[in-house]
Amino acid sequence: MNGFLTPQSSIWWMVLIKCAVLLLVVITTFAYAMLAERKVMGWMQLRPGPNRVGPWGLLQPAVDAVKLILKEDLTPKTADPLIYRLAPFISLVTAFAVYAVIPFSEPGPGNVWAVGDVNAGILLILAMTSIGVYGISLGGWASGSKYPLLGSVRSTAQLVSYELAMGMSLVGVLILAGTTSLVGIVNSQAKLWFFVPQFIGFMIYVITAVAETNRAPFDLVEADAELVGGFNTEYSGLRFGLFFIAEYINMLTVSCIATLLFLGGWNAVVGLTIVPGIVWFLLKVAFFMFAYIWLRSTFPRIRYDRLMAFGWKVLLPVATLNLIATAAYVAVRG
Repeated sequence: MNGFLTPQSSIWWMVLIKCAVLLLVVITTFAYAMLAERKVMGWMQLRPGPNRVGPWGLLQPAVDAVKLILKEDLTPKTADPLIYRLAPFISLVTAFAVYAVIPFSEPGPGNVWAVGDVNAGILLILAMTSIGVYGISLGGWASGSKYPLLGSVRSTAQLVSYELAMGMSLVGVLILAGTTSLVGIVNSQAKLWFFVPQFIGFMIYVITAVAETNRAPFDLVEADAELVGGFNTEYSGLRFGLFFIAEYINMLTVSCIATLLFLGGWNAVVGLTIVPGIVWFLLKVAFFMFAYIWLRSTFPRIRYDRLMAFGWKVLLPVATLNLIATAAYVAVRG
């Protein structure tokens, strides 16, 4: 495959083929990322993890999918039927949409490994990920139950709180790169990855990304002790599974963004340029996914008031100072 996109490949059916291939790859990656998480957590907790279905448990994702499809799909009498059914698809579609502009490897002659090379790619990604919270919010509200409603309100407040710090941590990278194109940002890191000059921004991004995807220790949206199961308490069967898929897809998304903006994307480690760029990209994404699992296995869930205070009183001021310092440095250097 010689790249995903060429300037002459705007014919609609070729775009559909590229989208279908990308969706297949992303869905397969999600399935085995979930299996990898269970295996790695088992290894960290001195237990085997899934190992009964297929060799080394490799068929476990397929069995889980069949189980969710065959489960009874219930709709509460108090729910708003249309919004209740639509909410999981909002989360899923917005989670998949961002992959249309994510480049996976270095550009070749007139092509780049992406469905579309958008000049403002990072802005489009931030916009789509922000819309994703509507699926959670509407799902909790439309369930017609107090626990899901509280979970959806928590999710909205958490996203607003941490999205501000996340956006500021990324602006520093855009200032250094001088572009909002993802390909341009990666090319700007050919000599020095932005992980070095933007270390503070990188750490802020990592923390806020965990909170944005509602993962431990920031998974207060699904706090079992307080909200039973959070926004998806009333969901079952395949619709519950769609929320689950969206969460893992968002994990992959923030890992891709971190790779592109801070770790040089497909740029190789010095002296190892013999390895293809897409391999470096995938290895860096896998590193972030492993860090997600490590955090979940290590840290306990924090209290909600401390979660909000940390976002507003610590991360946001530090992100603002980092942005000001970066802008001042670029202004003086220029």
